[in-house]
Amino acid sequence: MSQLSDRLRALPAFPADLPVLDPETAPADPVELFLAWLDDAIEAGERQPHGMALTTLAPDGTPVGRVLILKEVDARGFHFSTHRTSRKGQQLADHPRASMLFWFKEAGRTVRVTGAVRALDESASQRDWEGRPGYDGAPNPDWQLYALVPEELEFMQAREDRNHTRLEYRRSAEDAGPAWARGLVTTPAG
Repeated sequence: MSQLSDRLRALPAFPADLPVLDPETAPADPVELFLAWLDDAIEAGERQPHGMALTTLAPDGTPVGRVLILKEVDARGFHFSTHRTSRKGQQLADHPRASMLFWFKEAGRTVRVTGAVRALDESASQRDWEGRPGYDGAPNPDWQLYALVPEELEFMQAREDRNHTRLEYRRSAEDAGPAWARGLVTTPAG
């Protein structure tokens, strides 16, 4: 092994007192669980707990990830924003699907949210633009607020023995109802 490999293996992995994810008591609605985990991270003082990796697809199908912040979660979905003419804006115009990955490091938790993405209306986009740091009073017609409509959410709660608990919620893109199928992910992590 290389020196880097040895150094990386020696790094501490998780805090000593990790929370437990009990699939039997998890809520039927995954958004409720996500909001509870986000609230836990905020209350614990985690830095930018609303930060997430957003993955879109390049024209050739290559996944492209970058870090953004979550703006809101409501009945329309998980909100984020960008310029329509940015690479991610163009990728979303070509292939309106994405995946978000949240990492709540201190609790050993990750949440993956995957689904269709839709552009929200111009007034919502401009309100978001006006709320940005550095807003100078000028509108930005290129600014777009999007909502990722979740079709699949996976919650992973780390365990010290690395037998992490992974709970997945799924619904089809055609199912507009509130029902979610859920179950443990039993394949190896990843």
